[in-house]
Amino acid sequence: MSPITSTVVTGIGELVTNDPSAGEGPLGIVNDAALVVDDGTVAWVGPATDAPAADRRVDVEGRAVLPGFVDSHSHLVFAGERSAEFEARMSGVPYDGGGIASTVRATRDADDDTLRRRVKALLAEMRAQGTTTVEIKSGYGLTVDDEARALRIAREFTQETTFLGAHVVPPEYSGRVDEYVELVTGPMLQACSPHARWIDVFCEPGSPHAFDGDASRAVLQAGQEAGLELRVHGNQLSYGPGVLLAVEHGAASVDHCTFLDDEDVAALVGSSTVATLLPGVEFSTRQPYPDARRLIDAGVTVALATDCNPGTCFTSSMPICTALAVREMRMTPVEAVWAATEGAAKSLRRKDIGHLRVGARADLAVLEAPSYRHLAYRPGVPLTRTLEIPS
Repeated sequence: MSPITSTVVTGIGELVTNDPSAGEGPLGIVNDAALVVDDGTVAWVGPATDAPAADRRVDVEGRAVLPGFVDSHSHLVFAGERSAEFEARMSGVPYDGGGIASTVRATRDADDDTLRRRVKALLAEMRAQGTTTVEIKSGYGLTVDDEARALRIAREFTQETTFLGAHVVPPEYSGRVDEYVELVTGPMLQACSPHARWIDVFCEPGSPHAFDGDASRAVLQAGQEAGLELRVHGNQLSYGPGVLLAVEHGAASVDHCTFLDDEDVAALVGSSTVATLLPGVEFSTRQPYPDARRLIDAGVTVALATDCNPGTCFTSSMPICTALAVREMRMTPVEAVWAATEGAAKSLRRKDIGHLRVGARADLAVLEAPSYRHLAYRPGVPLTRTLEIPS
């Protein structure tokens, strides 16, 4: 018997392709649609009445289908939890980045299998909610061996791995930031770069735990020289140089972007740097939400991601983040869906995901609903799941 290689997915009430040439509006919506998957890629998209023959047929019975979510910012390799810190913030204690140290202690003490089980469990949660691509950062080891270990474990699950040795200054280097930066840009980078695609830095001069502009520049330049692509945690807690550094160095993404001045926005406009917004963080810290409307109206490319981590945003739900973006950041439902799919793919500089054009990876999310609008319309309801295509 010959192997089954093609599957027609039919009965799609509303198909979001993110290809305006294929359908209506910016999301390229095709109603009463079908698509053909052949050997893991999209081979055909169009009206169900015109669908070609395939080896197998999957009928989704009127449900909406969209590209799988792309979660381009997560911190999944960790041990322990910080619910008490969350409770304290909800009671009025401000966040300054210091709580990361408690996760560092727990992560250093955990064995590989404990860390691996945590990553696997969180990825299962994400996939059950329609996420099909995940970026995973290190940053909770902060020693040469622990950072390399985190990235080796992350690489077992995704190719989108990010070296974040410059997450915070660990307690043993308190008052010796320059020495720690030398470690990050020297032996730690050498040990970690074989397991990473990206390098990142928490650029936050106002925090006693993070890195100022000069230190951040040194980290980015060293990573670039080692052949890694760049990402930046920038402008999360206050105004600062993070966005301008990201644009100057051609970083793929600058993430958070909560406090932006006119110069920051102007620098992002027309640049290759995506502004990745993480509304789950503001939900979990009671900080102001980023002004997505200002960025989009200026012409900046915006992405959405979860920032799933044990301290400032312990959610694995891209649907919740899209709902928060609509409710709290004044994004339209169309903009939020695009930012959580193709926008996030752009932040990873990926052309094979985030859309359902012919040739794309066949990453499909199906909604227990007739339209993408239900993602924000019914927040917190488990509507979304990854559509598994038989092989």
